Amino acid sequence: MSQPACPMCEMNDVLDHADRYECMTCGHEWPKEAAADEPDAERVVKDAYGAVLADGDIVAMIKDLKLKGSNDVLKVGTKSKPIRLVDGDHEISCKMDGIAIGLKACFVKKVVS
Repeated sequence: MSQPACPMCEMNDVLDHADRYECMTCGHEWPKEAAADEPDAERVVKDAYGAVLADGDIVAMIKDLKLKGSNDVLKVGTKSKPIRLVDGDHEISCKMDGIAIGLKACFVKKVVS
C-alpha cells in the first residue's frame, strides 16, 4: 500500500505512526481515520455572529473597510445586494454601493428582514 500524500503540502514524504501520519516536509500531522476516502461535507459559511449564510441573503458591514486600490470605504451598516457564496479566500461575492466586491464572512452580519 502506498503512503498517503500530505493534505497541506501534497508531498509524499510521510511518516507512519500508530495512530497518525506525519509529513517530514512541513511537519503537518493528521489522524489515520481522515486518510480514508470520505465524501466532503458541504461547506458552511457563517457571519461574524455565527448566523449561517446562504446564496441570496443580504448582509451588512460590521466595521469600516477600506477598499484596496482606491480611496473608497465601505462604512458600518452598508447593506449588500443578494450575495453569492464562492470558494476561496473571500467567501462572499456581492455588490455594495454599486461596486462588485469579494468579502470575508467575518466582516458582515446577516440582515433579517
